[in-house]
Amino acid sequence: MFSSWAARLEAADPAQDLASGERLGARLVVPGDPEWPTQLNDLQERAPYGLWLNGEADLRFSCLRSVAVVGSRAATPYGTHMAAEFGAGLGERGWSIVSGGAYGIDGAAHRGALESGAPTVVVLACGTDVAYPSAHHDLFAAVRSQGLLVSECPMGARPTRPRFLIRNRLIAALSRGSLVIEAAVRSGALNTAGHATSLNRVVAAVPGPVTSEMSAGCHRLIRQGAAVCVTTPAEMIELVGVMGDDLAPEVRGPVLPRDRLDPETRQVLEVIPARTGAGPAVIATAAGVDLETVLSCLGGLAAAGYVERVAKGWRLRPNRSPGG
Repeated sequence: MFSSWAARLEAADPAQDLASGERLGARLVVPGDPEWPTQLNDLQERAPYGLWLNGEADLRFSCLRSVAVVGSRAATPYGTHMAAEFGAGLGERGWSIVSGGAYGIDGAAHRGALESGAPTVVVLACGTDVAYPSAHHDLFAAVRSQGLLVSECPMGARPTRPRFLIRNRLIAALSRGSLVIEAAVRSGALNTAGHATSLNRVVAAVPGPVTSEMSAGCHRLIRQGAAVCVTTPAEMIELVGVMGDDLAPEVRGPVLPRDRLDPETRQVLEVIPARTGAGPAVIATAAGVDLETVLSCLGGLAAAGYVERVAKGWRLRPNRSPGG
């Protein structure tokens, strides 16, 4: 192990690296610099010694309120739609997106954030001057003007499989929580979720169709209690935001006309038969109210079109929606 590092040390040229970075518009930040995100200290001995940055945004400020959005490269249309929705929705609420710049979920999340005008952080497994994947050249150019490209690697470094897995710890550590949108049972996104768990960060997952292999990893995280099920940006913010201040609105069904009735009137309406009529005394007994109350409620219900009078008393008006 030592000999391999010694060989790398002999080939290293820090002065050349700094010169190349400056020439290509990149800057190197290290612990103690104003732009250094102190949450990286949570990695302890796995913390990076320095990071190359290329972009207009400030790394520390961009990551103060940020969410890591990760998922499958071979994403389905459902997955890319949800990633873009979360990227834009979080961005509109003042949250940055941290991801890996890959095809599929990563790219869609970054684009959603850019569309909202929010900064987005791309953590690369190569030098910040290397466009990988090459088809994301334009995406990375947009990120430089509105966010940041980040890497532990110097200029010119090419991506390798170990570097992808190593950089996942940075994605998890830079953000307040990680959101998995589409991941197969064997997925690099689950590796990021594992790092987030080890750092005591929030982990959430978006459910998908139970027939989709691309959502199997998300469903397993939720089933095992390793991730919280979320379906909207507001729900994700509730998990990573300030306790009591960032609560997601309670999801409610549509307000129906009968919801506006007072409790006693609803109680009377519930016991009126749909076909055969019933007299006021029978309705009063079934509803548990006095006869005077029933007579008052029946008048209002009839005027509103809920009930009608028939030979045997009162019944629900035909064709009236049960919830109406």
